Amino acid sequence: MPAEIVALQRNWHRWLDAARVLLALAYLAAQLFPVNARSPGFSLLATAFAGYGLLVFVWRREFEKTGAALLCLFVDTLFFLAFTAQRDLPYSWPASAFYSYVLLSAIVLHDSANVFVVAGVCIAFFGVVQSPATVTLRSLVLFTGWMACALAFQKRKLQERLESLTRHEQLAREQTQKACDSVRESIAGDLHDGPLQEVISLQVRLEILKTLLERDRAAGLEELGQLQQLAKVVVHRLRSFLRSMRPLKIDSSDLSASVRHVLEDFQKDTGIAVHYATAEAVVSVPPETCLEVVQILREALHNVQRHAQASRVAISVEKSVKTLEITVEDNGAGFPFSGSFTLEELELLRLGPQSIKRRVRSLGGDLVLESRPGQGASLKIRIPA
Repeated sequence: MPAEIVALQRNWHRWLDAARVLLALAYLAAQLFPVNARSPGFSLLATAFAGYGLLVFVWRREFEKTGAALLCLFVDTLFFLAFTAQRDLPYSWPASAFYSYVLLSAIVLHDSANVFVVAGVCIAFFGVVQSPATVTLRSLVLFTGWMACALAFQKRKLQERLESLTRHEQLAREQTQKACDSVRESIAGDLHDGPLQEVISLQVRLEILKTLLERDRAAGLEELGQLQQLAKVVVHRLRSFLRSMRPLKIDSSDLSASVRHVLEDFQKDTGIAVHYATAEAVVSVPPETCLEVVQILREALHNVQRHAQASRVAISVEKSVKTLEITVEDNGAGFPFSGSFTLEELELLRLGPQSIKRRVRSLGGDLVLESRPGQGASLKIRIPA
């Protein structure tokens, strides 16, 4: 149960405990202005109720630890029935207040089953026992009892809804945490395999440069020039990496426009020539599909930049009535393996880009990866439109 609800229930406990004490004082005060002589039984009952109310008010924390809230509701109901059974009680307002208190306590602090039991017992009692209080309050007890049952039923529905929302919130938090962990792992891998390795290489070569400058100044200057070029490459790749971390420019109504944005950024960052072809000026797909396809394309281009050593990339997007087909082809080094493989075959052999395979699978699509070592590679993805 959420902490806010627990704190709210504790506040209700305090207020209802104070209301119980006030009710007890009201019954004690009723003896000071008797219309008829009070019986010893009524006085004893009022005194016992006052003592019980003060005990619960003072020792509330102990009662909470023992889980005695249901016992308190049971005792309150018994005291109410005992008071209304008294024939020398001329005032009806204490009984009305007591019944309202019992129903409010049941609705706020207990489940619907307990509310049904309390209301049912009170209605049955007022239908059987004949006393001035029961005759006067019978209609009120019947009406408010049914109202309390209706409120308890509505409360149960709201609680079920709240529990369902809480479960969904917890699931969403877990999924968000998993997504964040996956992104952190991906960023860490990209940094380790790319800029970090180049910075380490730069550090090692600086140590070599120091030695060369001490022995051969000309060789040292030549090495320094190479290090300057390496530093430029590192800076360029870091900028490209930072650009890849920025939010995607997505036009959810047009996949083709979103693809063009990605290709323009890729060509600007890498200098690799990109050719884009599509048969339609506007390619309309659902927003979720558009986002996933752009992410797939972005990762495929990132792999080309890091591993393929390509000078040209060709992208095509074709949409039919039932399918969307995306092709990425480069003239680089290809993958370490040779041949053409489907998604199922890549899964069995544990080959190919994991993230792209996962995204294609989540879209219910398929892919064919063709690798030609030394000549390039092509990736064909087919997704239900």
